[in-house]
Amino acid sequence: MRSHLLNDTTAEQYRRSVTEGIERVAAKLAATDRPFTGVTVDALAPTIDAIDLDKPLLDTGAVLDELEDVYLRDAVYFHHPRYLAHLNCPVVIPAVLGEAILSAVNSSLDTWDQSAGGTLIERKLIDWTTARIGLGPAADGVFTSGGTQSNLQALLLAREEAKTDTTAKLRIFASEVSHFSVKKSAKLLGLSPDSVVTIPVDQNKRMQTVALAHELERCKAAGLVPMAVVATAGTTDFGSIDPLPEIAELCSQYGTWMHVDAAYGCGLLASVKYRGRIDGIERADSVTVDYHKSFFQPVSSSAVLVRDAATLRHATYHAEYLNPKRMVQERIPNQVDKSLQTTRRFDALKLWVTLRTMGADGIGQLFDEVCDLAAEGWQILAADPRYDVVVEPTLSTLVFRYIPAAVTDPAEIDRANLYARKALFASGDAVVAGTKVQGRHYLKFTLLNPETTTEDIAAVLDLIAGHAEQYLGESLDRAS
Repeated sequence: MRSHLLNDTTAEQYRRSVTEGIERVAAKLAATDRPFTGVTVDALAPTIDAIDLDKPLLDTGAVLDELEDVYLRDAVYFHHPRYLAHLNCPVVIPAVLGEAILSAVNSSLDTWDQSAGGTLIERKLIDWTTARIGLGPAADGVFTSGGTQSNLQALLLAREEAKTDTTAKLRIFASEVSHFSVKKSAKLLGLSPDSVVTIPVDQNKRMQTVALAHELERCKAAGLVPMAVVATAGTTDFGSIDPLPEIAELCSQYGTWMHVDAAYGCGLLASVKYRGRIDGIERADSVTVDYHKSFFQPVSSSAVLVRDAATLRHATYHAEYLNPKRMVQERIPNQVDKSLQTTRRFDALKLWVTLRTMGADGIGQLFDEVCDLAAEGWQILAADPRYDVVVEPTLSTLVFRYIPAAVTDPAEIDRANLYARKALFASGDAVVAGTKVQGRHYLKFTLLNPETTTEDIAAVLDLIAGHAEQYLGESLDRAS
């Protein structure tokens, strides 16, 4: 079995195997005419369950043939222009090249003696990102697995910086449409169940700063400690951006850590047209960015950035076998000193290869295109009497609801929208997401593909209406 180890003697076998796999995927991408086949769990599970993992196929070609049946044929393809569901972007080719390189070399980014140049490349990209944000010369950060981990680490730092004698007094303030990871992080950090104070949003789904000011004052009056305010630059459901300058002023006034969850909106850091929409982010104490959402990078590629590098010490532990304290005096850079992870992939390489190939403006132009597309999609929805659309987009998300002309029962309309989404997914013609707004079921387009057109949007809206009308027709038949 040593013949399968990647080394100097198997380099040619590596080339052949990877080339064969790439050719299969390339052929699949070229032939994909819809984002999904519509396969069900019940249809696919028996095929996978029947595979005996203790009996290898012993041939790469045979493995790829089998992979076609269990994965490639029925995968959800984000590159297709009618995949409009979640925060999954199509990826750029330079990033995929970076992925292939980092997987083969397999550097681990915890210590210098496992990564060498990889350490410096990651640090350079962190510096580049903090400069784009405007965090200042003392800023630092580290790559993470995603926005949830980034938010957790940021709130860990905020907890430690709060310097209170009891965590029961700590409070985190976040809008009612902030990411669920804020509450999850509070639980993981050992905070009380009522530690996250929910702030209402305005009609554009932005945090109401008057309400935030009221809650901060109430917190102070009660002898509690305002640990952090989490402002969102691109909410998952609406793409809304909280009023960052006003929130920064309140955080300064109350001595509160300001964290900006820009997992989605970080694409504006490279934007040619819309960078001003996140003005105020430069005043944050910490920022979450997900390059795998709006920088067109493969999963995973994320980072947490901080204004003051010294705050990262709260995640630092030293082990003699890995990163002994003497290495700090010897100026040996170990990224594990900053990270919640130990072994960690060289995900930064994907962004490095992308920037060195396309440049930041190239990425920004792609993100501007999807923001422009969302604005056009808003106009289509606003002019279509079949639909109610919630808010005008700030980024690239549209939340809407099919409203039939002859039905007024909100619960029945809910069921029609749920059915339409499910039926559309089962058909494989398009994939859309869903959410709730004021307790009612809505549908959602998350537009992250510059190849998607207004014609695609209009066509998918027609498909949704057709499925909803079919459900309502059948419902009337059943009732009669």
